[in-house]
Amino acid sequence: MSPGWVLGIGGNIPINQAVLNVMPNGTKIISAESSGVSAWARTAKISVILPDGSSKKYFLKCATGSSARALTEGEYHSATAINDVVTGLVPKPVGWGEYHDGKSLVYFFLGDFHDMDFSAAPDPVSFVSQIAELHQRGTSSNGQFGYPVPTVCGKMERTVTWESSWAKSFTHQLKDVIKYDNEANGAWPQFDAACEQLINVVIPRLLGVLQSEGRHITPALIHGDLWEHNIGTDKETGKSVLFDPGCTYAHNEMEFGTWRCTWATHFKSPVYMQHYQQHIKPSAPAEEWDDRNRLYSIHPYLNDSAGHPGSQSRKIAYNEMLYLCEKYGPSDSLEKYDPETDISITGAHLPFVIKQLE
Repeated sequence: MSPGWVLGIGGNIPINQAVLNVMPNGTKIISAESSGVSAWARTAKISVILPDGSSKKYFLKCATGSSARALTEGEYHSATAINDVVTGLVPKPVGWGEYHDGKSLVYFFLGDFHDMDFSAAPDPVSFVSQIAELHQRGTSSNGQFGYPVPTVCGKMERTVTWESSWAKSFTHQLKDVIKYDNEANGAWPQFDAACEQLINVVIPRLLGVLQSEGRHITPALIHGDLWEHNIGTDKETGKSVLFDPGCTYAHNEMEFGTWRCTWATHFKSPVYMQHYQQHIKPSAPAEEWDDRNRLYSIHPYLNDSAGHPGSQSRKIAYNEMLYLCEKYGPSDSLEKYDPETDISITGAHLPFVIKQLE
């Protein structure tokens, strides 16, 4: 249980003593104001005076519910791991914890605050070089795919069980998001059939080949939710800063599934991937890179579908499944892939709308 609230501070956000406890001993909180937009958490900017008399700002994220601990603890461990590999790529994490607000248990994440501009696209050369460095240098200590603690994508908690097989590891994550989507949107027999074929036939073929016949892929530390709304430009330094990480050690190409989605803007430009592949070549077989990218896009589509019931994302994911099934696991019992609704052909763009948590 929490010892109580910090008294005598300005702003519109109350701060619990548990948050103050993860700051340097002797820190004085001056104010706490609402800051930023999050669909699954409450966020604030905290202004403080440090023990040495200098001023500083922190970013606070608070969440409740079944995935709240994984969201906050996972972000702390994810930001720590990223910062250890590429210092400054994410805001420096300070701590995480919990308290009771009188109604429910609240989990929180605290990190350094950055005043950021979200209007400009990241510079392709410098940005992707940092992402490539993260993927090349951030490798799992045990050589397996997974993660030491649960993390989230959106608000969905990932299964992060350690696996030597990438096909098995990705299957865990895909099953998670399929279950999450079905709970939100209800049963759809044709969709379920496509999911079963994708898991039982397509993934073992399309991802299994990455680790067969002498081929090898190294588990890479990925941000886990790398899209435009999770990237800003620090107004003071001019450098790109990532936030909301939900890391896992994965096939590095999984990072870019969301770049294929309808809501992608900057990253739809091929220049980003062209620069990335100057650092890290497509895994063998290279000719199946686009099909793997299509497969990896299904995860963010279904995550979006579950978080925003009734959106087009479920239908798009279903069509992507049908394409992959026809190519890698044909079945007469499935419906046919429709190229007229394939956004990689039509170029459709549907803006992603984040609603502020009430």
